[in-house]
Amino acid sequence: MTNETLQVLKERRSIRKFRPEQIKPEELDVILEAGTWAPTGMGAQSPVMVVVQDPETIAYLSRMNAQIMGKPGTDPFYGAPTAVVVLADGTRPTWLQDGSLVMGNLMNAAASLGVGSCWINRAMELFDMPEGQELLKKWGLPATLRGVGHCVLGYADGPAPAPKPRKEGYIIRP
Repeated sequence: MTNETLQVLKERRSIRKFRPEQIKPEELDVILEAGTWAPTGMGAQSPVMVVVQDPETIAYLSRMNAQIMGKPGTDPFYGAPTAVVVLADGTRPTWLQDGSLVMGNLMNAAASLGVGSCWINRAMELFDMPEGQELLKKWGLPATLRGVGHCVLGYADGPAPAPKPRKEGYIIRP
């Protein structure tokens, strides 16, 4: 049985080298719309997506991320021209799950359009730090938001990595 959605899921890969050109606004809009349709606990829609395309802010986020991971001087955002910072209301018991589903929708929608993506961790640590709290203030967002992930987006510079085989025992049917 052929299924377009399943095909996109099978072909999506994390991209770790991006071309410098910005993604098309109409592609970004579709990707962001997919994020808004992620399921959330009790339908609360607690996540927020902050679209960052300003090179200075992306460089700052990447620099902070590199410091958190103990690798200053590296670019954990891989030169991506767009970063979507996914945050969610930390007062909600399902904030992390809600934001994670948004991240998944963003990456899968990007893949369906031929846009590369990668989930960059350490958003939780960054937005729990004073520097992250300052960014929330600058963006006019409440301090109750917690970082879930950075979804970096752009056009792949080179071929996508080959898929890894699926592990044995992934599905159990007792």
